[in-house]
Amino acid sequence: MPADVDLARVAGLLADQSRARMLLAMLDGRAWTAGELARAAQIAPSTASDHLGRLVKGGLTSVVPQGRHRYYRLAGPEVAEAIEPLLQLAPREPVRNLRDSSRARTLAAARLCYDHLAGRAGVELTDALRRRGVLAADGPALTAEGREELAAFGIDVATLSRRRRPLVRDCLDWTERRPHLAGAVGAALADRLFTLGWIVRVGTARAVRITAEGDDGLRTVFGCGPLREVA
Repeated sequence: MPADVDLARVAGLLADQSRARMLLAMLDGRAWTAGELARAAQIAPSTASDHLGRLVKGGLTSVVPQGRHRYYRLAGPEVAEAIEPLLQLAPREPVRNLRDSSRARTLAAARLCYDHLAGRAGVELTDALRRRGVLAADGPALTAEGREELAAFGIDVATLSRRRRPLVRDCLDWTERRPHLAGAVGAALADRLFTLGWIVRVGTARAVRITAEGDDGLRTVFGCGPLREVA
């Protein structure tokens, strides 16, 4: 291992239940206040401030000042893409009631992994993009035909290509244990689906729901199978 890599420092930041809960909350890609994160972690606001200071200093979280308020969010997509696979190794918390069971089903069906679609919906969309030839069959790469198809869908691949973030990446989905699409294209796809009203957020968590219009649209445009969860 290179001498200048301090993996233990990052592991130490994750090795605290309160900080872990805050990071899981921020996996929805939004900015949170310290008070909101304190409630998510079920700790006192003063304790939350101390934990947030450690996360910021450790480079896992960034601060977004707005007026007199300070908001916290993950430092970048690479943090989410590192945490998501670790969830496969973590023991599942016991389901104690119907609310826990419903929440688990909703998260498994469709959710955000920071800024891209995850869960069964995210994996199925990724598979559909490969079947359709938008993604290469042998790895995370866009095809020439895929660039044209995404442009027709309203995604400016040329502009995304000029950014530092990789265009496409595989992100191992912790509930499906198969890859879903991350990277700049994955984020742009999720943003486009929100704009079209094809996906909507569920409450204040990172779960999302495929709308009836989204189910029809994703099947028509990309050849996805049924994605909408019917209660």
